Formats: sequence, structure tokens, C-alpha cells
Amino acid sequence: MEKNRKKVLIVGAGGFVGGFIADEGLRRGFDVYAGVRRSTSLKYLPKEAKTVFLTFGEPEKLAQELRAALPEGECWDCIIYNLGATKAISFTDFNTVNYEYLRYFTGALKQSGMVPERLLYMSSLSVMGPGDERTYAPFTEERTPIPNTRYGTSKLKAELWLQTAGIPYVIFRATGVYGPRERDYYLMFKSIARGFDFSVGMRRQSLTFIYVEDLVRAMYDALDRAPADSLYLISEPRSYSQKEFRRMAQKALGKRAVFPLRLPLWGAGAACAVIEWWNRRNPFRKGPLHPTTLNRDKYKIMRQRNWNVDVSKAQREFGFSPQVSLEEGIRRSVEWYRENKWL
Repeated sequence: MEKNRKKVLIVGAGGFVGGFIADEGLRRGFDVYAGVRRSTSLKYLPKEAKTVFLTFGEPEKLAQELRAALPEGECWDCIIYNLGATKAISFTDFNTVNYEYLRYFTGALKQSGMVPERLLYMSSLSVMGPGDERTYAPFTEERTPIPNTRYGTSKLKAELWLQTAGIPYVIFRATGVYGPRERDYYLMFKSIARGFDFSVGMRRQSLTFIYVEDLVRAMYDALDRAPADSLYLISEPRSYSQKEFRRMAQKALGKRAVFPLRLPLWGAGAACAVIEWWNRRNPFRKGPLHPTTLNRDKYKIMRQRNWNVDVSKAQREFGFSPQVSLEEGIRRSVEWYRENKWL
């Protein structure tokens, strides 16, 4: 290892986005450390990444694990904190993973004397709550966040903690992230591949996306160029309709005909409530209780009509410039799903 080579720790490196963060760090010449739980799959992590097993729920043990990961007196130049739960059974579970673990982690860094030059925290556009559904004005960083989901509330709580933790930070509130290996948008591709496109609500909906490789490039650009203690909204700088998404997916999949099926909001809300209720009380369930893809939180996200985002602050302050359009990103994603037998 080169003496002056910068070190990055990726916390939550085993998920969909984590492998891409590690790949980009290596491409940029970083010495990459992947911070994961012992139960995490390392399937998509590059071999060159050094694995650091972390016990997020035990603060003292976490501090010991961080100290043991590097020679005495050294610390990571930057940390990308990508750990988080997007689905959970209750707010308590969201609060534990999305807030308490961050609180323990920042405390362990300070206790260990390993505060980095910059910590980038992956938050979510969901912290903003409902947008303007009359004029469809885009979200901006100046707008006061009023989350209306358990997930969004837990992520905002984590943001507020980080802003008082005494660690130089950058916060990303990213819109929907898609790309190879992602599983939620994959369900939409799978449905369209079968000839059906399901959507919710009768009113116009403006959707925004960010391709995973554009997101991780933005992370390292922000760590390099953004001022400390900054917050940014991250998205491809335009919105799309469900019809546009369907046509792009249909083209990438080579489907001649796809039938759009639109469910009214009341029907979607009832379905999500019943699915969540049944998941909790199913007498035939074997094994532990797991959160479902459709639930009351997910309904509030589907119900929202305006996901427009103004990314001018990120463009101005660290040169944010997504390179992959939605059409190209869908093409790349579908190609990966097919090569890996998901479709």
C-alpha cells in the first residue's frame, strides 16, 4: 500500500449500493475498507476491499473493532455511512438501525480518536415528506422537512444527530436509486416483462431517479469538493411520468405490448394495510417476522404525486452532473438482470 494513499471506510458496504461505492473508491485510488456485520453477504464486494466486521448495536465493542482495524494513530480520511433499513416492522426497528446505530458509530469514532476529515451520510428524499402537488414545484434544500413515514422520520432524526455530533459531514438526500442488483425497481421490470405495468392513483405523478453509478460518483466528488457540514438533494435533474418509465422499460425488455393497470389510491391503501396486517398475524408463517414490500409506509410513498428535485446546489458546489439518463440506466439494469437470470 502506498504511504500517501487515502483510506475510505464504507459503513454498510454489503448492500445494493455498497458494492458500487467500493468499486468507485478503488477506481479513484483509495484504500477501501468495507464495514459490515458478520452476517452480511460479501458477494458483490471487490476482493481488493478490506473487510472490517462491526457490531453496530454494542458501542464499546464497536469502538474496539474500529481501533483494531487500523494501526495505532491512524484513521480513515473519509467515511461513507451507507448503513440503513428501508423496510421494518415498526418505528422502533427503523429507529434502532437508522438512528441509534449512527449515534453509536459517531460516539465510537470520537472515543477511538478516529474522527475523519469528512463523513458522508446517505439519507433519503423521504425525509422531505409530501411535496407541492398543486404547482409541482421541486424540492429544495431550503424547504423544511416534514416526513410522513416511519422511515423518513428515522432518517431525519439521524440527520439531526449528525449535525450536532462534532464530525465534519456531508448529507445526501437521494431520490429513488436504481441499477443492477437493486430489488424494488426489479419488481417493476419483472412485472413489465410479463406484460403488465401497475401504478397507483389517477392524478399526474412526477417521478425522479438516480442511477447507482451516478450516485457513487457524486459521493466521492462531494467528499473531495463540497464544503464541510453541507446537505444536498441528489437526483437526475429531470422528472418522468409512469408512462415514460413504462415505455423505456418496455423497449429495453423488447416487449411488444404492455398493459397499464392503474389502481385507485383507496384500493392501494387498503391492499397495503391488509398485507401488513396479514404479515403480522399470519398463523402459517414459519420463522421470524420480516417486513413486506407493500406496507403503510410504502403506500404513503406511492401516494405522493410530486418527487421533483432541484439539484442546482449540488451542481454549483461540487459539480454534480449525472451521466446516465433513465433510458440508458434502465437498459443497463435490464441487461444485468438478464445476464444474471433474474429475468
